[in-house]
Amino acid sequence: MESNEIAKVASQVRRDIVRMVAAVSSGHPGGSLGCADFLSTLYFDTMNHNPTDFKMDGTGEDLFFLSNGHISPVWYSVLARSNYFPVPELATFRKLGTRLQGHPSTDHHLPGIRMASGSLGQGLSVGIGAAATKKLNGDDSLVYTLHGDGEMQEGQIWEAALYASAKKVDNLIATIDYNGRQIDGDLEDIISLGNLTQKWQAFGWEVLEMDGHNIDKIRATLAKAKSLTGKGKPIMIVMATEMGQGVDYMMGTHKWHGAAPNDEQLTSALGQLEETLGDY
Repeated sequence: MESNEIAKVASQVRRDIVRMVAAVSSGHPGGSLGCADFLSTLYFDTMNHNPTDFKMDGTGEDLFFLSNGHISPVWYSVLARSNYFPVPELATFRKLGTRLQGHPSTDHHLPGIRMASGSLGQGLSVGIGAAATKKLNGDDSLVYTLHGDGEMQEGQIWEAALYASAKKVDNLIATIDYNGRQIDGDLEDIISLGNLTQKWQAFGWEVLEMDGHNIDKIRATLAKAKSLTGKGKPIMIVMATEMGQGVDYMMGTHKWHGAAPNDEQLTSALGQLEETLGDY
């Protein structure tokens, strides 16, 4: 898919996000909006996957694990728009009995979901396990994971980082959503991450950096990451984003990490986001 077409997908995904969260007055729009360009590119351009015949083991296809599960709105939208499940089901987000739980859950058997996520720090370990399984099975497909930057404050992340480099898990491409904000404020005011690129390099990873809102650069960086697989090192992409990207009043602050817009704010947000694929 060409970059301009991916941009149209991302715009619709952003509309889905704010509508889903506003409808139930709960959810996490900020980080979701910030990752719309990346996940749209990943699913519509980069990954080899089979939306219409979903299987939990994912044999012969690329896998994706969302570690920062609170940004489920963006993932659900991308999954639906990729034909994993019907788009109108997005209207059930966070409602009683829905398959679209606030944090992704496997017990509701929603196609596209292979791990429960929400407890931060676990997704890298799961991704490493899946990548190791593919190696053992002679499956040359890749495993992708996505993490929040605040999640880098979790100890399990660094245990997994050590393991992946020591065991040469080189069919894994992880990405950090580096927006500089977490639930209670800016990273620098809570626990600074310092130079994140140098940290991952010190742990033995191949590290790339990219602008998470430039689709041409996202495509090029993911292509570069794929070209580096199979060479003995796991790959980390440090992705610079803006929390709330696309909605002016949600940008430049951490306050929309887990807050829903009211009716007036929703109208304002939708006025800034082009409807490209049709609202559900």
